[in-house]
Amino acid sequence: MIVLASQSSSRRALLQAAQVPFEALSPGVDEDAAKDALRADGLDARALADALAELKALRVSRRVPGALVLGCDQTLSLADGTMIDKAVDRADAERILKLLSGKVHHLHSAAVIVMNGEPIWRHIERVRMTVRPLSDAFITSYLDSEWDQCRWCVGCYRIEGPGAQLFSRIEGSQFAIQGLPLLPLLDFLRIRGVLPS
Repeated sequence: MIVLASQSSSRRALLQAAQVPFEALSPGVDEDAAKDALRADGLDARALADALAELKALRVSRRVPGALVLGCDQTLSLADGTMIDKAVDRADAERILKLLSGKVHHLHSAAVIVMNGEPIWRHIERVRMTVRPLSDAFITSYLDSEWDQCRWCVGCYRIEGPGAQLFSRIEGSQFAIQGLPLLPLLDFLRIRGVLPS
């Protein structure tokens, strides 16, 4: 059995489209508190995504012995290492988009599979994303139409929606941008015999 330790609609949609059999359970993790504690330990954006993905998978694994539990997380960092979190409100979203405007940032997408409380597989992908210069008028219009959907996304964009308009260049997997390094995950599931090879 595969259990997704997430309620993310994007991750569920990716797994469903790839015909991966799974069920989803909420990990019940206070992400803000966990992030604060892990940052206090000096973790960078890549390590933070990995640690949060593992934490979510471990939490759910306790409830479903014998299952392959998939935990995922994403972090965003600027070229100087500064990490950007999800917007707390619309004004914060405007601030984030202005900060990303005309700059390169890295999106780190981590996935960890835990079985019986032990991590057995992990993968982290980094996507290099170049945001085109954004006018204040564009940011306002974009958030007018997209705020209810993008408010849950780090960086305030859904690449599979109008968020694609923010970028002039993307180097990496669209699956990773959507929150799941899907192709390496599918490889692992074929090796385990969960999916046909």
